[in-house]
Amino acid sequence: MPKEEKTEDSAMTEKPRISIPVYLIVCLFGVGSWIAINGLWVELPIIVQQAPEGWSLPSYLAVIIQLANIGPIAVTLGSVFAPRRVSTKVVIYAIVTVGTISCMFLPFFWKHTSFLAGANHSTALLTLTFLLAFVDCTSSVTFLPFMALFSAPYLTSFFIGEGMSGLLPSLVALGQGVGGNPECHNVSYVNSTVVNGTVRNITEYHNIYVTKDPNFPVEDFFWFLFTMMLVCGLAFVMLNYLPVARKEHISIAKASVYKAVPNDENGYSTCGDCIEMGSTKTDSSSNTPTSSERDVDVLVAKKKGLSRGDYIYLLCVQAWVNALSNGVLPSIQSYSCLPYGNTAYHLAVTLANMANPLACFISFFLPTKSFLLVGVLSLAGTAVGAYILALAAMSPTPVLLGTGGGVFLVIFAWISVVGLFSYVKVTIGSIFREEGQRALLWCGAVMQAGSCVGAIVTFLFVNVFPMFQQNDPCDL
Repeated sequence: MPKEEKTEDSAMTEKPRISIPVYLIVCLFGVGSWIAINGLWVELPIIVQQAPEGWSLPSYLAVIIQLANIGPIAVTLGSVFAPRRVSTKVVIYAIVTVGTISCMFLPFFWKHTSFLAGANHSTALLTLTFLLAFVDCTSSVTFLPFMALFSAPYLTSFFIGEGMSGLLPSLVALGQGVGGNPECHNVSYVNSTVVNGTVRNITEYHNIYVTKDPNFPVEDFFWFLFTMMLVCGLAFVMLNYLPVARKEHISIAKASVYKAVPNDENGYSTCGDCIEMGSTKTDSSSNTPTSSERDVDVLVAKKKGLSRGDYIYLLCVQAWVNALSNGVLPSIQSYSCLPYGNTAYHLAVTLANMANPLACFISFFLPTKSFLLVGVLSLAGTAVGAYILALAAMSPTPVLLGTGGGVFLVIFAWISVVGLFSYVKVTIGSIFREEGQRALLWCGAVMQAGSCVGAIVTFLFVNVFPMFQQNDPCDL
């Protein structure tokens, strides 16, 4: 018996082997987590030129994405109150199917409009955006729990894929381009009128701006998103039924070691060192703690937790950072960039979208727990955000308009603010992760609350109390 126990212990501590095909399949599965919304966002520089909402379209999308959080809320409540009726696999099959079908509809219906509330609106595009946001938000609370079936090394592959969900559409959008900046053309119109029986021709001259077509149309880009969602669905099927993948499934007992708990970015994170507090048992005949409880007490005693002031400070910073990065700034991005031209807007959107996974990558190799650094980086990001907000408020004639320096500054500002805020969010999430699930629950709650409030307030200032102006480039 002692020999057998030793063999089992060594098996548990043995480094798990990795199957390269399964590793790649997991990566493809992770790509589908947020690729739809990331893809839609980097395509906005082209879409806003044709959508009836014009420059205000990002503010609509920001609110819609926040409303789509009813998906993860519903799944979470179902898991709490009816855990036996909520199957993670069934939910994943459902949302991937909805995401794939929605992407398939995008090339056909994204231009369709309806007359609502006294104006034309991109109802088809907005509806499909809500469905895709619903899918991506819900993936945050379903994909990682499913990955508990696999050992920890495969989670690295999943996170690589999740990072690629922002990087891939940005690279494709860079290759697509926007056709350059618009050019103003003087066009003449001849109107014939009859005055006292005499026909008179009156020539009127108007300036219109013309933009060249991108390297490939919007429809092709949407077919790319459809393909990636289809690949994600096929990867999920293979992870469930492919023999080589089923061999990599681990038992429930081992899965609990790599259980998923909420984190700041995608709702869950792996925590191989977490202790299931609810699993500790006491002796029914006495109040004496068992050995497992004593071990927990020792660990808690050794760990210095956050004070109440620390909690409030970090939660306030997290709420503020998310209000700006997920609500306020994305809603006015078009107003801050488009006065400098379509190319500036295009580069700001795509490069800033690439800065997000890069910042998360840096935080992995250069982590910090310094509250001072978190505060400094947050203030730096806020200062850059204030510059962007000022540019949007001055639209359509911001500072340094028509200069290369103005174009460079607005692009650099967007890359910087996304990178700084992404690093801060990951850092705060990592600090809260060490405090347990309750701390992460509060962290996630203030993130969503901040994002929602920021998006709604900015939507009102953009569309109801117009503080930001759109203008024809030929009028400048």
